[in-house]
Formats: sequence, structure tokens, C-alpha cells
Amino acid sequence: MKNIIAASAFLAASISGAAADLCSKGSVDDNGNWYCQAVDAITYTGMLGKGSYNKISAMDSNSGSCSSSPYGYSGSMSPLDEEVSLHFRGPLKLKQFAFFSPSTDSSDSSKKAKRSAMHRHGHAHKHAHKHKRDEDVEKRGLGDWVTAIIDGQTVSWMNEWSGVASTAASSVAAATTSAAPAAASTESASVGFLPKLLKVNAPAAYSSSASSSSAVVAKASSSSSSKSASASSTASSGSSGSWGRKAYYNSQAGSADNVVFLNHNGGSGSGVFDYTFGNSLSYANSKGDAGASSPQVLADTQLGSNEEVIIMSDKECDGDCGYYRDGNVAYHGFAGAQKAFFFEFEMPLDGNTDAATNGDMPAIWMLNAQIPRTLQYGKAECSCWTTGCGEFDIFEVLAPGDLRCKSTLHSNIKGGNSDYFKRPTSGSMKAMVLMNGENMHIKVLDSDYELPTNLDASWVSDLCESGLVQSTLNSLFALVA
Repeated sequence: MKNIIAASAFLAASISGAAADLCSKGSVDDNGNWYCQAVDAITYTGMLGKGSYNKISAMDSNSGSCSSSPYGYSGSMSPLDEEVSLHFRGPLKLKQFAFFSPSTDSSDSSKKAKRSAMHRHGHAHKHAHKHKRDEDVEKRGLGDWVTAIIDGQTVSWMNEWSGVASTAASSVAAATTSAAPAAASTESASVGFLPKLLKVNAPAAYSSSASSSSAVVAKASSSSSSKSASASSTASSGSSGSWGRKAYYNSQAGSADNVVFLNHNGGSGSGVFDYTFGNSLSYANSKGDAGASSPQVLADTQLGSNEEVIIMSDKECDGDCGYYRDGNVAYHGFAGAQKAFFFEFEMPLDGNTDAATNGDMPAIWMLNAQIPRTLQYGKAECSCWTTGCGEFDIFEVLAPGDLRCKSTLHSNIKGGNSDYFKRPTSGSMKAMVLMNGENMHIKVLDSDYELPTNLDASWVSDLCESGLVQSTLNSLFALVA
């Protein structure tokens, strides 16, 4: 692909050890979050992960304890080459979603039958978006109030378990001037909690006998406890053939192929609830604001502030997902070191000013799928997030009503680009996230872009190549282990 490997090597050498974003052109510190320039594309380079994290192996609802074991990984895009889930937080209108991966079968997606809701089978603390705002609004300590959704209603209780939180580490590195932040990365483990419920409105399916039962269920995967993958070429891998569309959703058409919509309303129609771990995943209803008893297609609707919908593949876990919480609605995510996601979305302003509940702070992000299958919101020891299994914030608004979307990687390799995307408040934005070689590209597409069934090899090549050339609207960020 047009000397792209040589270009990648040159860029890696020139920006090694420091992010090469556009902060030299100007920056602003807004309540601890650095913002530099508005761009149409951001590329993260150097995503060649090697390390380990702790896989959850057991969850005990009696004691509230969780067990884990070290899991080693290496290779391009790891650990996000593993299965991932896609998360959408309101206020947000999701118009289209698609998943692509390299394929020699260009008709792969066309062979999938469309599935309607009639024909398809079947955070108590916020997820780990750790920026300056989290120091104030997301940590929950002893004596704090926490909430859970039970049978469609929100109930609150006092946190009487102090938990163990790792110390937050925050750094802002200079780009070409001391005032320009090239890398702003803040990591903090979540404070766990063992709640004492003050008011109960449990789901009908919930009983006292269920609350005392053990959640230690070993749904062990046949895969080994460690893996090793050789690094693929920086940008040329997969360029010899088209990338097939393996999953697709269109809100206006009411169609969904090979995807399932979930949320955090376990115990309301599907999934489970207990007073130790709170709500598990559940099927989302068509509005995305409550649970459902079976898979539903998300309607052409707007998610409200802090409402979250999760997209995974429509393949249910059947002893092949590793461990997951007993009773959880567990599905496979989207796997592969080479993959792409298309989004068409709008992030309207809704006037909510409550930062403590993510008011008017929409987001789109990616998690290692093990996280929601065990415990996305709760005790740190019950999630592999704490030890670096991976999160990629793609478009995240960090303050109520803010018009800027930041991106950040949370893993054993971490970093956040201080350049930003303009929030699409009126009219939709089309964007592609393409993960290939050692690079992650986020690219805003033209408004008239028509999503194809397959991504042509030359289109993929051009996107990867252009993403490695810094310009006024294209920002590069070098990840440093």
C-alpha cells in the first residue's frame, strides 16, 4: 500500500515518546480537561499491546467477593483485538451502526436474513471514563448515595462499604510548548460498594432466596489463560481484499442484522438483580430506557441523558465466552485485530446540567466485552477494567452542554488526544473507527457518504494512509507503553 509501512516507520520515529497532536496551535484548560483544535480525524499510533490483566473467574453474591487470574496478551491492537462491546449514552440519536472486518466473501452480510423483534432469538457507578471530572462526580465513597434501576424504577441506598480504590494518576505532557498539553491521561480505579438498601422495589422475578444464592458459576472457556499474537504490518494488513459488513442497524428502516441491544436493567424482564452486584445486563426495550424480556430493535428514538444502550453481536454465549455473571444476558462481542465500526448519530442538547448523573454528556465508547458480561458498574475487583483489559472512548462529552467530543484509550497502554471533534447537536454525523495494524483511526465522513455492503480495499488503504499524515484537520497521537 503506497509505501505506507515506510511512512509509518518515519512517523513512529518522529513522534516517539510524545504525542504529536495540534496543541502547538493553541490550547485551553477547561476545568482540568485540555482542549486544543477541532479536527475531522484522529489517529492513535503504536497500539502494539503486550502485558497482562486479571480475568474475572468467579463472583459470589453472598460475600460480594470476586476472584480473578492473570491473563497474558500480546500483538497488534491487543487487548482490544478481543471481543468488544459498543456503548451509547444519551442524549443521543443513533441512526446507523455497522461492523466490518476483512473478508474474502463479499456477499457475507447479504446472506444474513433481516431480523425484526418478532423473529429474532433470543453503571451503580459509572463506567471508567476517567478525566478531571471523575475526581468530583464519579467516585463513590463511604456514606455516599448510590442508585440502581429496579423494575423500571430508580431506588437509592447508602454506600456502607469503603472499598479499595487505586490512586488516580493524572499527567499533562507538553507538545511543542510547555503550555500545550500533548497527552492528558487520568486513570482511577472505581470505588466499589456493598450497598445497604434503604428502600426496596425489587423486580417481580427477584426473591429473597435468589439474593442468597451464590453467583459463582464457572462458565469456562476452552481457550487457554494466555495468548500470543504476532504483530501485523502497521497499515497494510488486510488491504489485499475488501472488508465485509458483518452487522448492521438502521433506525429509520427498523432493521437490525446480527446485533442485539442491551442495557443495565437486569431483573426487569431479563437478566438478574441482587443487592450485592446490582443490575446485570438486560435486553433493552425499543426506546432503550427500560428492560425487556426478549431482544428488541432499537427504535428511531433519542436516548435521554445518562441512558445507555449496548450493542453486541446476536450470538449468545454458550460456554464459549469465558466466565460471566450468573443469570446475565450474555452475548459475544466483536472480535479481531482488524475491524471497523461505522456510526451515524446525533448528540442533541437537552439542557440537563447535572454533571453527577452525566446530564447532557453523551458518549460513544468501546469496552472489552468481558466488562459488561461481569460487572461494568460496581466493585473494582469484579471487573478486568481495573487491570487494563481495555476501553476506548471514541466520542465523549466531558461536561454538561459542552460542544466538544474527546477520545481516550484506557488500557495498559493509555493516552488521550487533546484535539477534539465538534459535537453534532443538529443533524447527524457519520464516522468510521478503523482498527488496523498498530493504528486506530477515527474519521468523520462526508454527510452524503453512503454506507456500502463492503469497504473496498483501496478505500481502507486511503483512510489508513491519510490518517498517518498530520494536517490542520487530522491529528496524530503516539501511544507510549
